[in-house]
Amino acid sequence: MSSFVDAESRTAPSLAQVLDLGAKGLLVLLSAMAALDPVGANLDGKAAELRAVGYPALAFTIPALWYVFWRDRPFPWLADLLVTITCFSDTLGNRMDLYDQIVWFDDWMHFMNPALLCVAVLLLSVPRDAGFGACLERSLAFGATAAIAWEIAEYFAFIATSDERNGAYTDTLGDLSAGILGCVLAATFVHLAWRTGRLREPGPFGGPSPVPAEAR
Repeated sequence: MSSFVDAESRTAPSLAQVLDLGAKGLLVLLSAMAALDPVGANLDGKAAELRAVGYPALAFTIPALWYVFWRDRPFPWLADLLVTITCFSDTLGNRMDLYDQIVWFDDWMHFMNPALLCVAVLLLSVPRDAGFGACLERSLAFGATAAIAWEIAEYFAFIATSDERNGAYTDTLGDLSAGILGCVLAATFVHLAWRTGRLREPGPFGGPSPVPAEAR
């Protein structure tokens, strides 16, 4: 992981970098514990093994892509942190039984996690001078697709064989609505943050390669 750090961050790690590495470590630990003891993780009958494998894999997707394709660019710590948070928050929320203890927690997760993922996607794939329409289009295209894919996976993973299927239709509509609102929030936040200069992150992976400092 140390190879992900550029020369500047080696001497002064950013807050995003510290939080990202910490969240990844805890995610791997909690995922292993959930796979070994689904009941203790409050994931019994909720695809604990799939989550234990899928969440760490998703959390390390950006580092893997960066290492293979974009090592000439600064590592996108903020975007990577946001992806990691979505996996970590669901794992921790289940471990603490927040889904059953707090009535609105599930709705909050279906709102915030798509928003965080959309912010990460926008930071990685949309030019800084893009208009709000472009940000909204990319955010909805990715976020709505991800939300639908999650609901389908959730249904076949455990809802189809549990008592939750009786109210699954209403719950799914609410989850998708919350996710789409999160996508709109993400597009609005990123666009305004770029325009005001309050958000700085390495350029999109699909953009031109950065000019080496010695060539400027």
